[in-house]
Parts: sequence; C-alpha cells; structure tokens
Amino acid sequence: MRQVVLDVETTGLEATAGHRIIEIGCVELLNRRPTGQKFHRYLNPEREIDAGALAVHGIELARLLQAPKFAEIAAELLVFIEGAELIIHNAPFDVGFLDAELARLPGDARTVAAMCRVLDTLALARSLHPGQRNSLDALCKRYSVDNTRRELHGALLDAGILLDVYLAMTGGQSAFALDMAGENRRAQAEGSPGATRAPGAVLSVPTASEDELRQHEAMLDLIHKASGGMVLWRANLAPDGDGTHKNH
Repeated sequence: MRQVVLDVETTGLEATAGHRIIEIGCVELLNRRPTGQKFHRYLNPEREIDAGALAVHGIELARLLQAPKFAEIAAELLVFIEGAELIIHNAPFDVGFLDAELARLPGDARTVAAMCRVLDTLALARSLHPGQRNSLDALCKRYSVDNTRRELHGALLDAGILLDVYLAMTGGQSAFALDMAGENRRAQAEGSPGATRAPGAVLSVPTASEDELRQHEAMLDLIHKASGGMVLWRANLAPDGDGTHKNH
C-alpha cells in the first residue's frame, strides 16, 4: 500500500479568499515503511503573505520571489501523489488549498479526491482521544514523538513529524520501540534476571471482562481502518457472525 504524508504552508487561512500555497512537503510510505522518497518545493505565491501566517511559518515573501509558481511544479507533484492515500493533519485545509491551485491550471478541472484517498489524522485523533487537544504538537507529546526542531511550522518538517505520529497512532513501531525490542532480546540472550522467573512460579493472568473485550475490538477495528487494512494481527483473521474476529 502506497501512502504519502503531506503538508502545506500558505499565505493565509482561506483558499477561497485567494490565499496561496508557499511550501509543499511530502514523504512516501510503502506498506507503512518510509521509502526515503520525498517531494519538497517552495513556491512563489504571487501575492503578499498575511502577518498571522508569517508568524506561524516564518517564510518571508522575499525568499520566494525566485521560487517556481505552482503551475510549474504541478505535473511533478501530481505524479508523486496520484493513486496514493494522502495522510494529512486537518485535511480539509490542505486539500482545499490544493484544489484551489489545481483549479487555476488550464484544461479540465482536477481535484485531490479524484486522484487520491485522504486520511485526516486530526479526525482520527479526535475519535481516539475525544475531548482532548489533538494538535500535531499535542500528539507528539502524547505519543513521545520528537518535535524539538519545530520552532516554526515547515511543510517537509511537519510531514516527517506527522509520519511518526501516524505510525504511533495506528500501531506502527517507532524507532524508540524498535530500540527497546532490541534491548529486550539482548537481555534475554545474556540471561538477564529480569527475563527469567523461578521454577514452579505461577504466573497470574487476569481475564478481561466482556465490556473490556468489546472496547478492545472496537479499537482494533478503528486502527485496522486507519491503516488501510495493513495491521498484522488481522492478516489471518476473518469476521465471525457476531462481528468479532477469531482465528480460522
């Protein structure tokens, strides 16, 4: 499954008011693994940048006057994203700006929805954590994703951070988790006391209640949907008549 984590920076908040994209950052995932392929461009918006937007991303118009215009990079961008599932935080904002830029191009009108599926990680976070703050920074704190370089917003930087947040939210392994797994394997291989238990010791295994099992299944269904069906624990499972999943 091919996915593209995407973020944009803009001259202001409303595409319908004529605001434009000034930076696009994309990072590719294949079967939930980063491929190293990226798309990153600064763009000349052909208009002024609002003071509020400048305070967020710090990109001044003077830096963009020699940058290409959207029409000059559109074909390359579309090749990169077409057919992929786009992973975007607050997707209506970014998609609205992309659609507005595409509408300015000559020829038949195109839309992001006609080329790609879109997963909104803000909507996913709200469903997982109702009533809590679900900004990208808040999710970084919740899932222990390093965002110390994010003093200002930047499209490619934010796309990379969102990639880590998305994988953490949907059950993917972070670099930290992989490091800890390696430490545990080494400890077991070296006969660490923490990896053994006394002969004859009885291991207590608590049993989940019916309500806990239902909640667990609901969460697994949500993660399964968000990952595009790529979760490993559902690979060999089929739904039973009662809606639960069991090995067959």
